[in-house]
Amino acid sequence: MEQDWIWGLVGGLMIGAAAALYLLVNGRIMGASGILGGLVDGSGRNSARERGAFLLGLVVVPPMLVPLYRQVDTHITTNGWLIVAAGLLVGVGTRLANGCTSGHGVCGISRFSLRGVVATVFYLLGGGIALVIGRHLLGVV
Repeated sequence: MEQDWIWGLVGGLMIGAAAALYLLVNGRIMGASGILGGLVDGSGRNSARERGAFLLGLVVVPPMLVPLYRQVDTHITTNGWLIVAAGLLVGVGTRLANGCTSGHGVCGISRFSLRGVVATVFYLLGGGIALVIGRHLLGVV
């Protein structure tokens, strides 16, 4: 039996726990795009060290976990241009939606935010449509 769902459950529990801890300790929502956006546009100068530490953790911790896993298969494409385009589209989308999946999906829904629920529904629909177009119509995914 495939056990990939267990890793998804563990990851979801870790993200949820991190979001709850971030909210309890800092009194702010753990939205990665908002944390990064505050550094980029200068609105987060008063908490720049905290924001930098959070973002550094997002980059540094995953490679530290590599020894715990025998093989990591992300099923990601090897098309570098597609990865760059996807990253740019995600960045633009998070700015247009005033938040990312961690802000709306994890933190918004858990606080019963209508805006978070609506944004998450559209994230999921957009991702599904992009997959259908990319895989079945264009054959690039």
